[in-house]
Amino acid sequence: MKRAFIALSLVVSAVSLSACGESTGDRALSGGAIGAGAGAGAGLLFGAPATGAAVGGALGAGTGALTDSKQIDLGKPVWR
Repeated sequence: MKRAFIALSLVVSAVSLSACGESTGDRALSGGAIGAGAGAGAGLLFGAPATGAAVGGALGAGTGALTDSKQIDLGKPVWR
């Protein structure tokens, strides 16, 4: 149960912070990258880092694409 709570906490944290940039594309890309990293970390707890990365990346990209910079803004993306 403790492992599930830690994994859920990591995913929720990553998704809530998952968007940098002004455009929808920038936000989806950065959200996907942050979500994939957090998801892989959470997936390590369960022995499935690839699955965790896929789920986290999808959630992060979706969050980044569905929010605008007024809702969540982490600043200028590193590739700009």
